[in-house]
Order: sequence, then structure tokens, then C-alpha cells
Amino acid sequence: MKKKRRGLILVVDDVADNRDIYTQYLVHDGFQVALAGDGQEALDKAAQLAPDLIVMDLSLPVMDGWEATRRLKQNGITKHIPVIALTAHAQDGVAETAGEAGCDRFITKPCPPDELAREIARILEDRPGRSKTQGA
Repeated sequence: MKKKRRGLILVVDDVADNRDIYTQYLVHDGFQVALAGDGQEALDKAAQLAPDLIVMDLSLPVMDGWEATRRLKQNGITKHIPVIALTAHAQDGVAETAGEAGCDRFITKPCPPDELAREIARILEDRPGRSKTQGA
């Protein structure tokens, strides 16, 4: 039985192994996945592809995830896209700062891929105005 398409996820991480692990799991779980290796590439791909959700590492080359998220949320085309910060930054106050930058959720690494997929599904299911057939 073929799995129902569940949406397009943009995974932004500068570590190829991280991108590969999350991609494999998300694709297996029925999501489509696009990839970006830095913050500028994330902005470009988000505007081009209009993903349903972005998983954003915060420590990135070229433009960090903090600034990329701020710019995404200031852009009329991309401001509605939920962003999950997925980062090794676990110090006090980082989650709040990520929220101030525009991240909708904050998850620390290492994060098992199944937990990330469940959080993505929760966010997409809770989005206002999401039709029951969207992504089918």
C-alpha cells in the first residue's frame, strides 16, 4: 500500500549526514523532502518551493539559522511557513531566543528521526485552514 503524501519539508543543515538521516526517515514516513546546506540557500529554496514546514539548524555557514528564520518570517511569501529549530544549542534562553527569531518549535539535537517526524506531523495537522485533503 502506497503511503499518502504528507507535505514538503525543507531540511536545512550544514552536516550532510544529518540531512541524509532526516531525509531517509521523513521520506519513509510519507513526506517529500528538499534540502539546503546554509541559511541563504534555505531562503532561496523556501521562496522557490513554498514548503509546508522548515526544519532549521541554527549554526549554519553563509547565513545562520537565526537570521534566515528572521528573514523568512519578514517575507510575505514565506512568513506563514512553520519553522522548527533543530539545534545542538541547549543553553538556557536559547529556546526563547529562537522563538523571538520566529521559530515555531525548538528541538535539541540529537533528536531521533521518529520524534522529529511526529512533531512535524503535529504542527502540520494543527495548522489553521489546512484542508483534510491537502497533501493527498
